[in-house]
Amino acid sequence: MSPVRLKLSPTTTSASSRLSSPARHLEINMKNKLDFPELAALKAARPTLWLNGGVEPAERAAMPISSADVLAAAERLARFKPFFRAAFPDTQLNEGLIESNIVELNNFKVALDKRFNKTLDGQLLLKNDAYLPISGSIKARGGIYEVIKHAEQLAIKAGLVTPDVDYQIFAGDQLKRFFADYRIAVGSTGNLGLSIGLIGRALGFAVDVHMSADAKQWKKDKLRSIGANVVEYQSDYSIAVQNGRAQAADDKYCHFIDDEQSRDLFVGYAVAGLRTKQQLDKMGIVPTTEKPLYVYLPCGVGGGPGGVAYGLKMVYGDAVKPFFAEPVASPCVLLGMASGLNEKIAVQDIGLSNQTEADGLAVGRASALVCKLMAPLLEGAYTVQDDTLFELLRTMQDEAGIFLEPSALAGAVGPWFVSEKYNTKADAYHLIWSTGGGMVPPEERQKMYNKK
Repeated sequence: MSPVRLKLSPTTTSASSRLSSPARHLEINMKNKLDFPELAALKAARPTLWLNGGVEPAERAAMPISSADVLAAAERLARFKPFFRAAFPDTQLNEGLIESNIVELNNFKVALDKRFNKTLDGQLLLKNDAYLPISGSIKARGGIYEVIKHAEQLAIKAGLVTPDVDYQIFAGDQLKRFFADYRIAVGSTGNLGLSIGLIGRALGFAVDVHMSADAKQWKKDKLRSIGANVVEYQSDYSIAVQNGRAQAADDKYCHFIDDEQSRDLFVGYAVAGLRTKQQLDKMGIVPTTEKPLYVYLPCGVGGGPGGVAYGLKMVYGDAVKPFFAEPVASPCVLLGMASGLNEKIAVQDIGLSNQTEADGLAVGRASALVCKLMAPLLEGAYTVQDDTLFELLRTMQDEAGIFLEPSALAGAVGPWFVSEKYNTKADAYHLIWSTGGGMVPPEERQKMYNKK
């Protein structure tokens, strides 16, 4: 098979070119707003790299979510470990801890060095969130966290639990009967809905998952099999979220998990920073500004990668350099941040389709919360073609024996792609963050592997 050539036309965007005008409807003088070097490549759906000229030293960057917030989330997750063990057998091996491993990708690195005719300096690692317990994706972090926080608050308010009891009680019939009077709703392209459905139904909640047209059928089938209500749309992710939000607004017993705006989701993802540091410490890996940790995160609306990047910045400061990876048809965060319009612009506004095989990343409009929080922290973002994702899927399977769904491979090209124009340090650490694939049925895996 002929290799897919990735051609860059990136230009570092200066801080002065990052616009910060007040939020207004896009019909405002759009010509004057859309003026940044990467725009032509984005419009043409060509792989490109944007470097954030507004990134700030960690000690000066605004970080309104505190380390105390993230530690409190970690403590809540620890309280629920007895429930996780009781309700989900795949958490028992790790004593109820929902965490993924970090592996070195030696053979994969050799294969991609050859593929790109470029030797990557440093160590290549994979953070394998595609195999997180319960739901097999990064959404097992933020999604599950927000549901258990909501459940805990309801139960404490009703006088049914106190924080010092054994939380295995949440697996019992009494609390399930109590939660049956409440609903949880979410809008999703797939993996977030799957996570919410699995944890919500295990606790006894009624669950409504509003799914966009990009969502894979097997994910809808899985949700229905556990008793979740799947509401399907022929439109994209933003409409699914909008309708889910409207449903919850009219029902005082319904809690809407808002992937575009939720602080709780974001904090749940940020716990990954603490956990990753613990794992890297055990591996003898201590990033520094001279030997930094570059992290490549697949990005949809931005909540998952944003929370992870935020948590890593919290523990490593300037020693970590996060990059987001998006499909060429759906670069909503890159577009929003590079233009300065954030959530006020959608990829369809520049003629892109938002149609991609990377269903988890098929988002046309970025999260306002994420754009704001990432403005001083994100090193940059890049785009990747779908056919490259499938090529990487086969290479990861063949060389590392790890199956990942297409969206989870967006970060895998990052170490080579970014280094063409960004001054990555030699002998650094490169961490690819995989985001989904652990629950993909065998027949679907084979179809993805065979797709050219």
